[in-house]
Amino acid sequence: MVTDTHMEVNYSGRLRFEPLAKSNWNKFAELFGEKGACGNCWCMYYRLNKDEFNEGKVNEGNRQAMKQLVWSGQPTGIIAFYGDVPVAWCAFAPRKDFEKLSRSRVHKPIDDQPVWSIPCTFIAKNFRRRGVSVELLKGIVSYAREKGISIIEAYPTIPTQESLPDSFAWIGLYKSFERAGFRIVDTTSKNRPMVRYYVEGIEQNL
Repeated sequence: MVTDTHMEVNYSGRLRFEPLAKSNWNKFAELFGEKGACGNCWCMYYRLNKDEFNEGKVNEGNRQAMKQLVWSGQPTGIIAFYGDVPVAWCAFAPRKDFEKLSRSRVHKPIDDQPVWSIPCTFIAKNFRRRGVSVELLKGIVSYAREKGISIIEAYPTIPTQESLPDSFAWIGLYKSFERAGFRIVDTTSKNRPMVRYYVEGIEQNL
């Protein structure tokens, strides 16, 4: 059980990261809990159309859809562990796998480069506001480097108020991405900029 004693821990270098797979599915389910992270989402919001997603929220469809992706070996995301405790999740897959991004008016592709996207994150309640999100993003960068993924893209929020409720932070906070080395590459949406991390130091004329 996670206790409040973890709240004062410096997590830098103390988390480990694993891609979601059959072997750690139960840990993923443990992290997401009975609510499937938020309202039985199971991180399928960006992968399904509106009707499919809403239907899946009430009949375990979203959970099963995610499980099917994992069992088929498709990339879905990364889990962060503190010891054996799953503490955070980051959706991470080729941009083309996220249906809603392909239809987005404000986050259209800015070039034809092969991009992997981070559309959402989830941090366990007892580990929020402790720097875990920054460490998670650094873990994603390390994983991408190992796998030869050159460009990571995300669409975080820049809050218009001083305090943002946790339920609105699932897309990620810009300040966390900035601290992890991501930089803004498009500001079609002022409060939801597109950010990128060029893993191999590739520079684009944007």
